[in-house]
Amino acid sequence: MIDHIGISVGNHEKSRGFYLSALAPLDISIVMEVTAQQTGNTAHTGFGNQGKPFFWISGRAATMAETTTTHIAFSAQSRAAVDAFYHAALSAGATDNGAPGLRPDYHENYYAAFIRDRDGNNIEAVCHHPA
Repeated sequence: MIDHIGISVGNHEKSRGFYLSALAPLDISIVMEVTAQQTGNTAHTGFGNQGKPFFWISGRAATMAETTTTHIAFSAQSRAAVDAFYHAALSAGATDNGAPGLRPDYHENYYAAFIRDRDGNNIEAVCHHPA
């Protein structure tokens, strides 16, 4: 199952306002924001409902690999499955984009791993359950 998806946008603030207005009739609003200072790179805004962000927009970064427009996160049922995804992806030719581990800036049980596929897409496996 897909946990969330993200796209890059040319102007984060304008796109934030656009999606805030366009998604309101669907009962989708801003659930979470991550600043450029927190990421050390670009700002991110998570839209969703019932406290769960499932559609993210991100400002474009300067480097080629970071301007890839697609981010997809798959739900994992356990932290061991996240680890297995990461190692299987690397063995299949992916490159590391974030080793398995907790991401407490997102929430205390956010355990994820990130890889870049052969086309540069940012693919993630995430488990939201406690250890």
